[in-house]
Amino acid sequence: MGFVSEFKEFISKGNVLDLAVGVIIGASFGKIVASLTDDIIMPILSLATRGIDFKEKFFALDGQHYDSLKAAQDAKAATLNYGNFINAIIYFLVIAFVIFWVVKLANRFKRPAPVAVVSEPTPSKEQVLLMEIRDALRTRNA
Repeated sequence: MGFVSEFKEFISKGNVLDLAVGVIIGASFGKIVASLTDDIIMPILSLATRGIDFKEKFFALDGQHYDSLKAAQDAKAATLNYGNFINAIIYFLVIAFVIFWVVKLANRFKRPAPVAVVSEPTPSKEQVLLMEIRDALRTRNA
């Protein structure tokens, strides 16, 4: 099998195409979640925390004080940007919550698998005859 035909077979498999579609939809979904978090959730959270902007929470490792993260970055100071980490946690929680509800909704519309009814097999003629002989011997000995 040549390289081109092997590659064509690999690409045409369903799981590769499904993965490609999932990556594309995931990238779009990421933009929606980023907008939901940045434009809706974070302003509400900022209001609830009296104006704290998590993006501006950092710790300069050089011991200096900087008025903003941009000022620290312009000064080429090494910083621990724990506010960005908090934002990443919030993004994760929002994505996990939305995925939970999408899966829950999808499972509601998913058809249940048909239940196979297993019936007891009917006994063969020989088995019926043996059961009759057994029952006759029981009644004769009783």
